[in-house]
Amino acid sequence: MFAPLSAFDPVAGSVVLEPEKDEPGYWSGAAGVLHDGERFWLTYRRRRPRGAETERGWQCAVAVSDDGLRFTDVWSVHKDELGTPSMERFCLMPVSGGYRLYLSYVDPADNRWRIDALTAEHPSRFDVTRARPVLTAASTGTEGVKDPFVLRAGPVTYLFASYAAPLDRPDPKAHATADIYNVGATVHPTGLATSLDGESFTWRGAVLPVGTGWDRYQARLNSVVPVPGGGYVGFYDGSAAHTENYEERCGVAVSSDLFSWRRLSEYGPWVTSPYGTGSVRYLDALLHDGHWWLYYEMTRADGAHELRVHRVPVARGDA
Repeated sequence: MFAPLSAFDPVAGSVVLEPEKDEPGYWSGAAGVLHDGERFWLTYRRRRPRGAETERGWQCAVAVSDDGLRFTDVWSVHKDELGTPSMERFCLMPVSGGYRLYLSYVDPADNRWRIDALTAEHPSRFDVTRARPVLTAASTGTEGVKDPFVLRAGPVTYLFASYAAPLDRPDPKAHATADIYNVGATVHPTGLATSLDGESFTWRGAVLPVGTGWDRYQARLNSVVPVPGGGYVGFYDGSAAHTENYEERCGVAVSSDLFSWRRLSEYGPWVTSPYGTGSVRYLDALLHDGHWWLYYEMTRADGAHELRVHRVPVARGDA
């Protein structure tokens, strides 16, 4: 099985997006990145703290770049366009005749996270009024599902998503804040859904359960990279309790079939920030041009979060 690259220094990465303010609760991150053979495409989220005039995940965008460092927005959505309390990670992928965007946001009908999809000829033409449901709490038998990462292997589209495990008993406080992840009512593993058309998915259940130590509350698989010689390496966010919900740290896992995952960071995070609580999260990785391109959201010394990228040369035999 492939051994992933060594842990890196997240401070050495280049800043891609800064937060609106140099204060805790202001974030730029939740990145999703792809290279379509010509250009880099980035999805990202901007967040404001609870209590701000427009709070939590208020804007998500799609941006394009020729060099992977300097991005220009081509499309964005405000949370009011979805009537939602908050949005989180989006995921973009090329499809026949255009692009498909998977959206993650809180359903205003029940305060549970859900995932929808949009398709357009070009990312600048996405229309949220045409969003179609992909995964919901009801369709997955969970308390909510969010933060999609989508991968195509052969004829199958694999959608990995963080989900809130079913409650042992009804809890009126679980969704009172419109974010069950922040109240400690249940744990949050990664689940998998599969599809032959990228639109109608079958929920397969947990593939990366929570761990027993530093990641016993959440294990969110953010990025899956096929590696030469077979198999996959995945980068995931872990936390030990709901008090770390905003400050997860990064772990690594490997798989031969996308259904069964083995942790390589069972006893501690793979990468952390030297600031605050050490958060390095939402790491999305590409193998491109002889390098690993690692995009991640990192906690700064002032408590805000910014989006960075770090390029690491591929070791001999890994590409």
